[in-house]
Amino acid sequence: MLSQVLLDVARALQEDLGSGDLTAGLIDPARTVRARVLARESAVVCGALWAEAALRALDPGVQLTWHVAEGQRCAADQVVLEIAGNARALLSAERTALNFLQLLSAVATKTATYVEAVRGTRAQIVDTRKTLPGLRLAQKYAVRQGGGTNHRIGLHDAVLIKENHIAAAGGVTAVLRAAQQVAARAQFIEIEVETLAQLDEALGAGAKMVLLDNMPLALLHEAVRLNAGRAILEISGGVTLEGLRALAETGVDRISIGTLTKDIKATDFSMRLEEFA
Repeated sequence: MLSQVLLDVARALQEDLGSGDLTAGLIDPARTVRARVLARESAVVCGALWAEAALRALDPGVQLTWHVAEGQRCAADQVVLEIAGNARALLSAERTALNFLQLLSAVATKTATYVEAVRGTRAQIVDTRKTLPGLRLAQKYAVRQGGGTNHRIGLHDAVLIKENHIAAAGGVTAVLRAAQQVAARAQFIEIEVETLAQLDEALGAGAKMVLLDNMPLALLHEAVRLNAGRAILEISGGVTLEGLRALAETGVDRISIGTLTKDIKATDFSMRLEEFA
C-alpha cells in the first residue's frame, strides 16, 4: 500500500508543481509556519497516508498532529490536522494533500452512509471498477475505511462473466465450464444473470457466486428462495440509497454500487496558516 501511496503522490505533485511553484517562491525559504486543516462538514476522515506523503515529500521534517483518526468521523468545522513546517513546502503541498483528503474522505463518507442503511441485514456494501483512472487502489482503500467491501481490483484477479461473455462463449453452462480453466488464478468466479431461468442454469452448472442484474424486488425474493443458500448472491444495477434497505431485506449477500467511487462530491477541507517564524 505504501508504495502505491508514494506513486500516487509523486504523480500528483509533478502534475501540480511542474518545474516549480512560482508563487511559493516569493516566500523566504527559511520561514517556518504552523497551520491547521479544518473539515467544513461532517465526514469520515480518510486519506491521511496520502496527505502526509505529500507534505513530507516537500518537507521531510514536517510535524503532523492528527486530531481525528483515519476512518473516524469528524464534525463540521473541526480541526482534523495540525502542521508545523517550512512555509514554502506547506504552501506547495497544500492542494495535493487536500485533494487526496477531500476525495478519499468523500468516498469513505458515502460508503459509511450506505453501510448504515443496510445495518442489521446480511448484505455487504461492495464497490466496483467505476473508479477514477489511476486512483483505483486509493478509492478502494477509502471504501474499506467507510465499512464497505472491495470487489475485484481489476480484470486480472477475478472472473466476472457478464451478458456479452455468456453470448460469446455459447451460454451459461459453457462459459462456466471454460471458467474452471482459470479458477486457480482467480480470487473468485462470478456470473451475471438476468432471469430466474439463467440463475437455475448457473446453479446447476455449479456457480458459487451469482450477480443478479437489474432484477425487480419480487424477482429478487424468488431468486433468494430458488438459490437456497447454494451460491453467494449479489445485486447490481440501478441501486439507490432510497431503495437500498428493501434490496438488502431480500436476503442477498452483497450489493455492489458504482456510485461509491464514481459519483462523488468532494468533502470540503481547508488549510489555514496561523503562526509564522
